[in-house]
Amino acid sequence: MSILWAAPDLHHGHQGKCLRFTSLVRPESKYGLSYRSSETCTFNLLGPAMTDEQCQTINRVVEELNHEERRKLAYLCGDLEPEGCVEDLRGKLSSLTLDVRVGPLILLELMLKMGRFDILKRILGRNRQEVEGLLENGCVVSDYRLLMADLSENLGKEDLRSLIFLLSEILPKGRQETATSFLDVVVELEKLNKVSSEKLELIEQCLRNIRRADLAKKVQRYQMKGSGTQHVRMSSPRVEPSPGIARCQTVQSSAPKLHAPCLQPIRANAPENVKMSVPETGRQYCQDPLQTYRMQANPRGVCVIIDCVGHDGDMLEQAFERLHFSTIQHKWPNVAESRSILRMVSQRHRELQESDAFVCCILSRGQGNSLLATEETGPGLSLDAVQRSFSTEACPGLAGKPKLFFIQSYTVDAGAPAFQQHRDDDLETDGPSVSAYMESVPSGADVFWSHCSTEHRQLEEGTHSSVYLRTLCAALLNGQKRKRHLLDIHTEVNSVIYEYNRCNVGKAYSLSLRHTLRKALFLP
Repeated sequence: MSILWAAPDLHHGHQGKCLRFTSLVRPESKYGLSYRSSETCTFNLLGPAMTDEQCQTINRVVEELNHEERRKLAYLCGDLEPEGCVEDLRGKLSSLTLDVRVGPLILLELMLKMGRFDILKRILGRNRQEVEGLLENGCVVSDYRLLMADLSENLGKEDLRSLIFLLSEILPKGRQETATSFLDVVVELEKLNKVSSEKLELIEQCLRNIRRADLAKKVQRYQMKGSGTQHVRMSSPRVEPSPGIARCQTVQSSAPKLHAPCLQPIRANAPENVKMSVPETGRQYCQDPLQTYRMQANPRGVCVIIDCVGHDGDMLEQAFERLHFSTIQHKWPNVAESRSILRMVSQRHRELQESDAFVCCILSRGQGNSLLATEETGPGLSLDAVQRSFSTEACPGLAGKPKLFFIQSYTVDAGAPAFQQHRDDDLETDGPSVSAYMESVPSGADVFWSHCSTEHRQLEEGTHSSVYLRTLCAALLNGQKRKRHLLDIHTEVNSVIYEYNRCNVGKAYSLSLRHTLRKALFLP
């Protein structure tokens, strides 16, 4: 829908007047929130009255938001209100739209900052790139409020309870009992003049006391940046880098920086990739507020496990269940069955749409750039085909969401005898030998591709369990407890593999990481 925003008429004579605004809404919204059939509030009108089309557009936008999103929206534009009284969210948005100090782009900016690109396209008639272009000269939503909203999204219930306990001598008792989010706490602290855009020491210290150093560093970076809350359009960076760019983050002796794009894999025998100190709660990134992947869905998403060798599938299933994923495990499928499994999972549109992430784990013998599953010979299942099965084009419901792939392949050396693996009464014989390990590079954005390869001879050990997968499961669960992001977790895995290879020369693992993640990823 195209929106014709009326420019405020400063000579119209309505400045400073407090007019009535009525928003017609359904008695019951689809989010379970009750409203009166007609909500009336007042607001300052700095120009002509809203057109019917503008009122309907604002009403549609608000109806698309759930309770938490409405709460966040109200907070983000809370300090932009002109003088007057605006009690209703619809009235607030209408007032801001007509305010010459804010401008008609405010609704577009708010939806962009909240990541509601679907609303931008479907209701406001703009795509993300167009809005970013319109906001090139700056934004009016303050960095401070974006930061507070970001902290609120990344603090779980236990963290919130710990924070409220630490602030029990400051917060009114009644507010301690009714606060359901970090934003509730912040609003109260702002009223008490304990927190503001220039006074964040209390927030930073509390975050450190509850061992959320990752969030405390965000506050620290904001303070160093010297961001204010001026409501004028100022120069600001775009929200996110372009899709499809893989970035490597490294630790510097001073403030961390986001380095240039790179595609070099992390090799297990490269000590420079593992000999680095890792902070307890993870490396920090020079990223804008809200640059963390959302991980709040329950379950977090689908985790499909394809175990073609009969080892470690159960361990992976248990680990990802503890990480709150809905797991699907298939044992001993052949190539055609594996391909069918991937296709069926990719067609679970509703489940993928409601998820926040996707995980695919495959354990198989490998031949070059393909997986043989239980087949004796190739061509096998292409690694590129695995990734393409869950691309944005194949699965629109996964657009903008992290897609994690963990591959353990067992290759056959040239001249090695065929490997025999017993499964009940069936005998599977290994396929042709290969001597080279080929790497597949993920395409598209938001892909995390971890591929470990070792020789098939290890499968001959009856008690074999992949060092890579054991370490990965332990590191993921430990990272969940310590609130570490995925890249730090994988660095620990890489370090363990390096040490293992140093002590077990004949049983080496080759570990490669490629990713196009655009944000930090935590698995709460």
